[in-house]
Amino acid sequence: MRILRSVRHKVCADGSFMKEFLLDAPVTEEFFSYLKHFGSVESLPNVGEGFFKFEKPDWFSIKGFAGDTTVEVRFKKEVMDLTVDFVYSLFALYREETVDLSVLKQREQAIGERVRKHLHGK
Repeated sequence: MRILRSVRHKVCADGSFMKEFLLDAPVTEEFFSYLKHFGSVESLPNVGEGFFKFEKPDWFSIKGFAGDTTVEVRFKKEVMDLTVDFVYSLFALYREETVDLSVLKQREQAIGERVRKHLHGK
């Protein structure tokens, strides 16, 4: 699954930066299950059947409906330049049959160190 382009973006009231991404295929429930390897995932049926929210604190969140070809990603503005490529990788390296998490876990660790240093000076 690939991100084709950003179809909408804005600065939110909480200071985050939102981008709505158009995908080349519908996002699936299995994709949100795969995201659990990198943060927390919630199913929010009260918002709508098939609605999911992924949260990676201090990085970004992803919201969307299974079956849609768009998702909303909210970036922590201060580290967006460090984390946006990881979002693209999450989509590009996802395969429903087999997913090799090792490459993404290595990237996550390297980026995580840079995010911590940027946000907390550690």
